[in-house]
Order: sequence, then structure tokens, then C-alpha cells
Amino acid sequence: MKVDRRSFLGLGLGAVAGIAVSPVGIKLTDDSSIWTQNWPWTPVPVDGEVSYESSVCSLCPGSCGISVRKIGDRPVKIEGLAGHPINDGGACLHGIAGLQYLYDPSRVKTPLKKNGNTFEAISWEDAISLVAAKLADIRNSNAPERLAGIMDKDLGSVSALFKRFFNTFGSPNIYTLPTLESNLQATAATVHGKGQTIAFDLENADFVLSFGAGLIEGWGSPVNGFKANASRKERHAKLYQIEPRLSNTAANADKWIPVKPGTEADLALAMCAVILKKKLFDSKAVANFKGGVNKLNALLQKTYAPSKMAETTGVKSSDIDTIATLFAKAKMPVAVFGKGRGDGAQSLKELVAVHTLNCLVGNINKKGGAFVQPETAYLEFPAESMDSIATDGLTKAKAGRYAHQVFEKINAASQPVVEALFVYNANPCYTLHGADNIKKALGKIPFVVSFSSFLDETAKQADIILPIHTFVERLEDVPSCAGLAKSVVGLTKPVSPPIFDTKNPGDAIILIAKALEGDIAQSFEWDSYDDCLESVTPGIWDDLSEEGVAVISEGIPTGSVAVNVSFLADNPATVQAQGDDSLTLIPIDNMRLPSAGTAASPFAVKTVSDTILKGTDSVVEINPLTARGLEDRGYATLTTPMGTARVRVNLNEGMMPGVIGMVEGLGHDFDNKYVSNKGTNINDLIGPVIESGSGLDAAFGIKAKISKA
Repeated sequence: MKVDRRSFLGLGLGAVAGIAVSPVGIKLTDDSSIWTQNWPWTPVPVDGEVSYESSVCSLCPGSCGISVRKIGDRPVKIEGLAGHPINDGGACLHGIAGLQYLYDPSRVKTPLKKNGNTFEAISWEDAISLVAAKLADIRNSNAPERLAGIMDKDLGSVSALFKRFFNTFGSPNIYTLPTLESNLQATAATVHGKGQTIAFDLENADFVLSFGAGLIEGWGSPVNGFKANASRKERHAKLYQIEPRLSNTAANADKWIPVKPGTEADLALAMCAVILKKKLFDSKAVANFKGGVNKLNALLQKTYAPSKMAETTGVKSSDIDTIATLFAKAKMPVAVFGKGRGDGAQSLKELVAVHTLNCLVGNINKKGGAFVQPETAYLEFPAESMDSIATDGLTKAKAGRYAHQVFEKINAASQPVVEALFVYNANPCYTLHGADNIKKALGKIPFVVSFSSFLDETAKQADIILPIHTFVERLEDVPSCAGLAKSVVGLTKPVSPPIFDTKNPGDAIILIAKALEGDIAQSFEWDSYDDCLESVTPGIWDDLSEEGVAVISEGIPTGSVAVNVSFLADNPATVQAQGDDSLTLIPIDNMRLPSAGTAASPFAVKTVSDTILKGTDSVVEINPLTARGLEDRGYATLTTPMGTARVRVNLNEGMMPGVIGMVEGLGHDFDNKYVSNKGTNINDLIGPVIESGSGLDAAFGIKAKISKA
């Protein structure tokens, strides 16, 4: 497939990786720290004593160590922290622009109460009283399970406090939005058993087979991915990238294998079939397989033979055979799963199928392979005090297995399924598929409480907003995740005093618990979150408080690992895209735009090229063979079963024919003129597709049509 010069340069790796790890990046950081002071909403610091304070960035799962330059009490610059076990001095463009979030125009400056269609400022005391009174009514009606909660992640002490609150309140209905870590845990639970996760030793692997993982587009820990990729040439390691689009990762790979979107699981199983047929598997590793190995092998040879999967996937059968053989014969191969950043919609069949390649070649818990290790466990909370209401409530069935199922149930019901909802540091009205349906569901919940730093799409739907500190204003433990081979816990520190009347989210939930009194209050005995954090991290607190980081494990896990293949042996169906049109719209992850609920900083938006955002219009990528009648840079109308958007066109031969790509992270509509009302939120155009057997939203894209506007 021919790729013209402009298309290739538009995918240039250097601009992204350089800003993270090179001396040029450091110079750009210096420059940006100067010119970003000119934003009208950013105060210019006066002269004063210069100092440096170490902390951790929690804007993404990377958990990078940062060094914050301060003049007096005011932080003025962020850069990577040299010697940190995760990033060792590197920093991405979001991290170095992190101070802009302090003064963001959309920050919530004080507790807010909705009054009609507007918000009015109230005191923290009144806000906590209102929340506690509503929750007391729910408990007094003996229906504690009608409180639901959504968090951005499942790790760390603050998330643990929210889960503790829900337990003592009596509700099993607390959920996290999809993350790479939750997908790693789901894969490990399916193949190896619950309570485990999966990590990848990218720094030492000599053959990386990536199924759409954006290793230099923000997958996992971005800086760690940059560095592993940068050292690949020196180590003579190979990278094969499988995805429908010539991304930065694919352009930098030794080989790009275009694949029809949504067929990655079929391709991975075809490669498994090759390895088994040619007996290229590790006999000791396969001896640990359980759950229908013979049944699986028979299924693979019959249904997923390369000759059959060639048409399904768009990959030649000879290429399937060659790639599988090269992978199996490599000394330290690793197959990486999780399309894009690895969060969002993912198919469990695909995740398990790709990981089965690792299991077959026996590079589990070995250098350069995949590590199966226990989930990070360092928190030691005291036993909870449970009354009869809580005990009975926890026996009730959950409203859904995942958050998107809860929203579907709310919309389908004639009576309230959820009477109150807590949303902590999450923005489901932006990040989940079918965003309009999520907003509709929130409108049917009588009482919504948002714990947010910003008046984002979800916070705008709330009845009460309890504003929380940004990551540079608060103390918090930040455990590493995102597929990192090392298990590390970092410590964010309040390197800036609070700018507005906000609180640490841990303090907010402690105050609510104490206001409810009784057994709930007894389970939250701490005077403050700071006291709580020290008491629940006794094993690592000295390292956290003195060094700012605690390394829990950094070696290779030992011992063999059991592998259960029964999930694949039962031959789960491959998820199909919603709709009947001939084209497929897929999301594109771009390093310059976060796909999570938090919007990009103004600095990051300024770095976005006009092949992604032109004026206020999203630009879609489409192969010239597909774009009949469409003009390069011209306007077009993009239509899916979920909606319509006016877009610009970028003719790009690096996109497979029949596929349209749109970058995630645009289309915010809250009050921030620097990042809002720019482009389209692709999640408005894609509806959820629930995978049978897993319950996951596995919508890799959606069928679409495009016409000249």
C-alpha cells in the first residue's frame, strides 16, 4: 500500500517522542513554561526564591515522577524527575503542561448546588449536609443498593475509601470506567485466575507483536513506551504492528500489517493455529494448559486456519504463517493487546486470544515476555463496621456488571433504578459510547453528586458538585499500572496551595461518612485523609514520605503459571460493528489529545495539527480509493446509526480502504474557550456493542457513510 510523503510526515514520530525524552524536548519545555505564562488566566509569578519539589503526575496511568520548579510558593514549571523508576527524567507534553489545569477556566471554585438550569455557590458545610440528608433518606427506606458510584480507576487509597463507603452504606453498585488496567485484570482473571494482572517487558523483548496497541500513542505509560521503542534499534528488536491504520507506532515498526477492524481476535487465533500445527509451542508451558486444550486445538485448525482467516482479516494466509513462525522462534517474544491506549471499548475474546500467543510460546514470567503477577496490594485498612442495613444491601444483585449496563437499565426502566449517583473524577457523559444516552440516564437519576475539579460534561448534569484539588494541590498515593513490568507506588504532593475552595477527594468522602454517623462514621475514624493515608500504608510510608516513591517489585515473577483456555474453547462470537453501511468508522488515539474525560490543556491543543483539527472541525482520515467524490481538506457529512457530524476530509493512503478514522479527545462542550467546541466527540457517533459472555462494550467502531457536504 503506497503512502505519500505528506501522509508519512503527518505521522511523524519525532515530534511526539522528542518532546518527552530528548534535550530538544527540555528546551521546548523551557520555552513553553515562559510563553504559557501569557495565558490571560494564568498569573505571572513575582521574583522570589527558586526551589524544586518532587511529585508524581496522575493525569494518565503512566504515574511518572515529576520535578516542580517553584518561585516562592507558586509552581512555575514541571519536568520529568531524573532517577524515577518509571520515567527517569522523561515527561510527555501533558505532564509538562500540567500547571495549566490549576487555572483552567472550567475549574469548579467552590461547592455548587443546581438551582433550575444554573448552579449557585454554597458552603462545604451546606453541601455535605445536603448530600448526607439525601443518603440518609435512601438508607431509611432500606434500599441502600440504590446508591451507585462511578470512579475513574480502581487503584489507590482514595478509590479504596469510596469502595469502603459503599460497603458500609450497603451498596454493591460501584463501578470504574474502562481502563487498560481493568482490561489487563479481566484478561488475567479469564486465563490465569482472579486477583492478578499482566505486565509486558517491552524494554527487553526482541520481538514485539502489537495488536493495535499504540505503544507511542499513549498506551500504558507513555514515556516508558517511548523509551522502550527508542532502545529497540540498539537491541536489534523487531516490532510488528497490526492495525487498520498507519499510526505513529505502525510507521515506526519493522512491519505494518493492515487488518480489517474488529478481526484482530480472528487473526490472533489463526496465528495460534499455526504455532500448534507446526509444533512451535513450548511443551513445558502447554503442559500447564487446562480447560479443553484438545477442543481448542481442534477448533483452531477447523475454524481459524490461516486459509480461512485470510479473507476475514484481510491478511494473506502466507503472512499469517510467516508472522506466527517468526514470533514463535524469537528468543524473547511478547504479544501486546489493547487497541489504542488500551482503555475504552475492548473485546475480551481479542484480549485473551492475543495473550494466548504469549502462553503458547512459553515466555510468561521470563525476561522480555509477559509477566503474570498479583494485583498491587499495599493498603492495610481496618475492618469495616457493618450494620444490618449494609449487610442486607450488599446481598442485593448489582444493577449491572459494568457502568454502561447500569445506564442502559436506567433508561429502560419506568421507575428509578438508581436514586443517587456519586461520580468521582470520571466523565462518562463524554468517554462512554452513546454519550447522549448517558446524559439521558443521568437526567433520570434524582440526585447526582460530582466529585470533580472541572465543570465538565458530567459535572454539568449533577445536582451537587464537590470540587476537588488537582493533582498538584493534593497528597495521594499513585500506584503504577498500565502494563508496567515494575510495581511502583508514587506520592503526589501538594506542591501548590489550593487555588480555590476545593478539597482532597479523600477528605470529602470522609466528611460525608462522618455526617451519616453510626457504623458508617465508625468506619471512617480518621481526622483527615492525610492521617488515613499514613495509617493504611504502614509497609511503605517511610519510603513514600521520604523518597516520594516505593518500589514494591521490579524483578521477574517466579514460578509456572496455570493457563485456562476454556473461554476460547467455547468459541465466543466475534463482535460485529453496529449498522449496515459499507464503511467502518474507527477511533484514533493521538498522543496530543487525551481520550479520558479530562480535556487536553491549551498547550496540548495548540500542538494538534490541521490534519486532526481544522478550525473548529474534526478532520477524518480516509483512503483516496474510498473517498469517491470527496475533496482533500473539503467538507463532508459523516453519518452513523448514532448521529451525524460535519467534518473535514484528509485523504490518507495510510488508512485501509473501507475505513474512516477520527481522533478521540475533541468535542468537549463545557466552559473553556481554549479547548471546548473544537471538533466532534467520536463517542457521540459510536454506540455500545455488548460482547456476549463478557458483558464488555466491545464496539471497535461503527458502520458509517460519508458524503460531500
